[in-house]
Amino acid sequence: MAQHSHPLDRFYSVIPAGGIGSRLWPLSRADAPKFLHDLTGSGSTLLRATWDRLVPLSGKDRVMVVTGRAHRAAVEAQLPDLIDANVVLESEPKDSTAAIGLAAAILHNREPDVIIGSFAADHVISDIRGFRRAVTEAVAAADAGYIATIGITPTDPAIGFGYIHCGTPLEITGAASALAVDSFVEKPDLATAQAYLSDGNYLWNGGMFISRADVLLKQLGETEPELLAGLTKLAEAWDTPRRGAVVDKVWPGLKKIAIDYTVAEPAAKSGRLAVIPGDFDWDDVGDFAAIAKIHAGGRKSDLAILGENARVLADASSGVVISQTGRLISLIGVTDIVVVDTPDALLVTTSANAQRVKAVVDALKLSGRNDVL
Repeated sequence: MAQHSHPLDRFYSVIPAGGIGSRLWPLSRADAPKFLHDLTGSGSTLLRATWDRLVPLSGKDRVMVVTGRAHRAAVEAQLPDLIDANVVLESEPKDSTAAIGLAAAILHNREPDVIIGSFAADHVISDIRGFRRAVTEAVAAADAGYIATIGITPTDPAIGFGYIHCGTPLEITGAASALAVDSFVEKPDLATAQAYLSDGNYLWNGGMFISRADVLLKQLGETEPELLAGLTKLAEAWDTPRRGAVVDKVWPGLKKIAIDYTVAEPAAKSGRLAVIPGDFDWDDVGDFAAIAKIHAGGRKSDLAILGENARVLADASSGVVISQTGRLISLIGVTDIVVVDTPDALLVTTSANAQRVKAVVDALKLSGRNDVL
């Protein structure tokens, strides 16, 4: 999208850049999480692509990134136009409510009528115009007092995503396609996912939330008053010399909980949640099967190769090879293979088993092998 597109009125983009992405081990590590990698072969990391997608919507001075202290240097290197006041550092991960809620509280103090949109740092979207249309409608719904989310029109019966059950049209000015949300549904089994796809009233939950900051904080206060009180203390001290002391005192005690449970689901139950159906392409790149799918373009026979110095010889093989070494990798007669070669760890699996990589990470944690995490 051209950079001269007009930013949306009163809109502020928030990018929570957290989470290790354990299903992408050994590529994604604690010190190099998945949002700092180029997983699409575009030349941009997922974080940079997210920034480029959001700057035309809010303006480069109105993008806030919430990330871990350990990732500050890498994030700022990726995003040289990110202003210092919009870097929010977490001393330890506390899940999405703390990250998004703190951003909302800080921005509300700076600008009481601000509308914020939260967009994960590690999603892939190539239809920028379709994305902008959906966000524009979501901002209109937020301006009307709703908490809005963007649901992705399913293309297949995916079992790796949560779903949104859509209700009746809301008839909001400027948000013609807005629907009420009946409920959120956890990740289904295959038969249930197929039923959702056939039904036509279910969307993938893309984890995008757009709301007036005051409305989001009010909902959070109704669900988790103690958590809101902590975030309010942090926000009040944030732009003052007291920040460091207050963060050290308050942050460790914050409840670790996802925003789906503190804001989205309660808002749906009370009729305050709107969903905008998004018909743009979207992937949360949750595992290596997703990377293979992105690169295959629907062609099962393809072998995707990622890595600047990757050396691969393949015969009658398909899947994905990601190499961070100069080692020669030879594949003969293997289909849907996943090979991830890093200097200190090698992963070999198949696309069908890609979701199980997290179990390896859990086992490494239990065995104390933190040197490869």
